[in-house]
Parts: sequence; structure tokens; C-alpha cells
Amino acid sequence: MRCLIAALLFLAFPVIEAGAEEMLAWEDCVIEAKRQHPDLAAAFEKVKQNKAAKEVTRSAVLPQVTGNASESTDKNADLSTSTGGTVSAGSTSSRRNPSKTTYEYDLAGKQLLFDGFKTSYDLSAAERSIYSSRYNYDVVSSNIRVNLRTAFAYLLSAQELLRVTAEIEGRRKQNFELVKLRYEGGREHRGSLLTSQADMAQATYEVNQARRNIYLSQRRLTRQLGRSSFTPMLANGALEIKNAERIRPDFEKLSDEVPLLKQLIVQKEAAKFGVKSAYAGLYPSIYADGSIGNTNVDAFPDKNQWSIGTSLTFPFFDGGKTIASISKAKAVLGQADEDERSGRDGVIFTLSNTWTTMQDTFENVEVQREYLIATEERARIARAEYSIGLMSYDNWIIIENNLVSIKKSFVNAQTSALIAEANWIQAKGGTLDYD
Repeated sequence: MRCLIAALLFLAFPVIEAGAEEMLAWEDCVIEAKRQHPDLAAAFEKVKQNKAAKEVTRSAVLPQVTGNASESTDKNADLSTSTGGTVSAGSTSSRRNPSKTTYEYDLAGKQLLFDGFKTSYDLSAAERSIYSSRYNYDVVSSNIRVNLRTAFAYLLSAQELLRVTAEIEGRRKQNFELVKLRYEGGREHRGSLLTSQADMAQATYEVNQARRNIYLSQRRLTRQLGRSSFTPMLANGALEIKNAERIRPDFEKLSDEVPLLKQLIVQKEAAKFGVKSAYAGLYPSIYADGSIGNTNVDAFPDKNQWSIGTSLTFPFFDGGKTIASISKAKAVLGQADEDERSGRDGVIFTLSNTWTTMQDTFENVEVQREYLIATEERARIARAEYSIGLMSYDNWIIIENNLVSIKKSFVNAQTSALIAEANWIQAKGGTLDYD
């Protein structure tokens, strides 16, 4: 079948060298998307950002040390004075003050001892933000997988439709020749001949349409692979479901493993620590302070001045900033709580909906398969009867048209089943690592 598709693609794209199409299995697509999809790379950078943000927060509990060194030169202007109260030419005296260079060195340190546990709460919130970004990475990966799987299924479907429409076109040509032969023998009227000719033209149009759809599907898959340039490709696979999940699972239990819901849960946990951090702003901050330094005219003074002690800062009044921060943090927590509740309900419904849709599409494939088998047999018998004059053209063409419709419906049913399965895997939180 792949050879037939490749030949048809060559006819569709004559500018491309024969055999130049890249063959991609589903596993190849997954590996490539994991390696280069921009959305996945962006999600990974978000994880790195939150890790760095946590280290920024952690720095508040570590010693803060600053140093300073300076050199300054002070040079006074020349001063002229008169002697004996009499000023005479050549009798003025001058006094020049020499310049003075001062060196200053100091090193100061500060260590947080207590801040109402604000930094501790901020660190816990930052840790939850890292978890959130990791779950977001899984959500992005899950979205990429469903889009990639859908694009792969569409390319498989387009290839199969090209094969089916080419087969239909050949059948329509045979039918036309049969009707033409009977028309020339005076056993069929001109209306039947023209109808058969129109059916043949319709079949040719659908072949051309299928070729264009293959190109569009290739473009779709190129985008979902994360490629920056287009290359003609063929999907190596079949429109078949291998491991159909037929037993209804516990959706409530299954929802606990969905990355989107996990992300909402850790966001609520981060918001809780945000409230605690805001309340910590009402407590004083205590620091241990120390410094050492010197100011001297010597470049390397041998005696230093130093000091050590503690300091306490109490926020008696900050214009209502802390109170407003507490109110804001509570509102953020309230929003996160409602987002989690809404998200859980949405996840459970999505799981039940996608599972139900998947079961419908699976059963429809079997129904369409039965119809296809029956219709092919009926069409075989009808053609034989028409060729010997036991069936009228009007009755025969109804059966032929039904066969054409069922052939395309079967391909569409298989495609819908693959996409429904992909949506179900996404609803469960399946990422690119699922396969």
C-alpha cells in the first residue's frame, strides 16, 4: 500500500524527486517533537526560571556582605598675604598648603536572624512554583502529543483516502466503459451514459482533492513536529486501534493523576504560603550586623576599626501596605481554591466525555466495517447482474454510490477513532513520554 501511495504522491507533486518522501513512524515523530518543539522548550525554560527565583528568595537568609574602598585627594588653593601692612612690588609672600590623600576601607556584613518566618514561607511558595512549572511542562507535553497524534492521524487518513479515491476512480472508469458498451449496443439510454461520465469526473476530482489534502496534512505534521522547514513525508502506520480501553475507569480517582489538576493544587498551596508570608510582614525583623574598616592617610593602615551588634526593625506604620498585601494574598488564595474546584470538575467531566466519545468511535468503526463488507459483496453481485441485463442502471448505480460512500465513511470512522483515542490519552494527562 505504501508503494501505491508513494506513486500517487509522485503524480501529485511531480517537481519532487521520486522516493524523496521521508517515512515517519509514530515513534519517530515523538522523538523529534521531544527534541525540538518550541513550546516544550519554552516550558522547560519556565522550570529553570522558577528554580532561579527560589535561589533569589533563599539569598535573603544567607549573609549579606558588602565592601567599599576609596581614595580621595584634597588640594587647597595658594594663599597670598602682605607684610607690615605695606604692599610693595616684589615684596608679597606666598604660603602653599600641600595636598592630602585619604584612603578609606570598610567591609560590612548583615545576617538575618528573624523576620516572622516570612522568608521561610516565601521559600515554600517558591518550591510550589517549581512544582507548578513542572506540571505545566507535563500539560504542554500532553497538548503537544494530542496535536501531534491528530496531525499524524490526519496524514494517515489522507494517504488512505488517496488510495481509496484512486480505487474508486478506477471503478468508475470501469463502470463507464460498461455503460458505454451497453449504450452502444442499444441497451442503455444516453442519460445513464452521461451520469456514469459525471461519476467518473467526480471520482477524478476526489483523487485530486485527496492529493491536496496530503500536502496540507504534511504541513500540519511539520508544524507539530516543531520543524522550521517543510519536507514531504509519509506516515508509516495504519488506521487501527491496537489497545482499545473498553472498561470504564474510576474518573474521580483518575483525575488525581492529571497534571493540570496537580498544577492547580500546588498553586493553591503556594497561595497559602503567600498569605502566611503577608502576615509575617506584621512582625519585626532582627539582624546581626558587623563591620570593619579604616580611614587613614596610609595606603595600607595597620589599625582597623570594627563593630558588631544586632538591629531590630519594627513596622509601626507603612501606610497600610502590609494590610493591603494580606488582603491581596487572601484573594489570591480564594481564587486558587475556586480554580482548583472548577478544574477538578472540568477534568472529571472531560475524562468521562472523552472516554464516552472514544467508545462510540470504536464501535462505529466495527459497524462501518460490517457495512463495508456487506456493501462490497452487494456491489459485486449487482455489477454481475447489470452486465447481463438482470438489473436496471438506476438500481445498480444506487448500490455503486452506496459502496463509494461506505468506503470513505470507513476511513473517516477509523480516523475519528484514532483522534478520539488521542483526546482520551490527553484527558488522562498522557505526555510525549506516554508512548
